[in-house]
Amino acid sequence: MAKNDLSDRLLDLSAEVIQIVGRLRKTAAGRHIGNQLIRSGTSAGANYEEACAAESRADFIHKLQIVLKEVRECNYWLRLVAKTKLLPNNDRCLIALIQESMELTNIMAKSIVTAKRS
Repeated sequence: MAKNDLSDRLLDLSAEVIQIVGRLRKTAAGRHIGNQLIRSGTSAGANYEEACAAESRADFIHKLQIVLKEVRECNYWLRLVAKTKLLPNNDRCLIALIQESMELTNIMAKSIVTAKRS
């Protein structure tokens, strides 16, 4: 997978997370989960861009590990939104976003393993 493809996928994840958060129910739980989701969902792409500019292999691996943690956290919050029905209508967009975050988690985990082997 090319850098731009992964960068674009992470940017799309961030944009879709922002859209989802804007549609959450305006309850205390909705606000809390929304804040957590915004933080994790938008920081993954930013941290990936930092990884691409890493100063060493160790720095690259470390930054990819941060991306992995953020994408995993984002996936957790998305699944919690679905489970608690904090969206007025659990729709295909949410389900697709959960799937995308799972795929990105797998890609990041494999990338870390590969980078450590090289």
